[in-house]
Amino acid sequence: MSEADAHLDDRARKAAKIIAQPSDYKVCEGCESIVRLHVVTCPNCHGYRFEDDPDAVVLQAKLLASRAQQSVVEEDLL
Repeated sequence: MSEADAHLDDRARKAAKIIAQPSDYKVCEGCESIVRLHVVTCPNCHGYRFEDDPDAVVLQAKLLASRAQQSVVEEDLL
């Protein structure tokens, strides 16, 4: 399995976990990352506005699982 395929496979596994319990997550309106429901500010963009509708979370999880990561996350800066 290529590195790109492994990356997409990992994203698909994470998306499946989110889709199974979408009410435990919300979508950041700043960078469109999916975060846990209890998060106050987004760890990626430090935004504080979120969409917590489960249907929106499922839609975003499916979108993120279908493409490679495009955002810069904290681990990228280390």
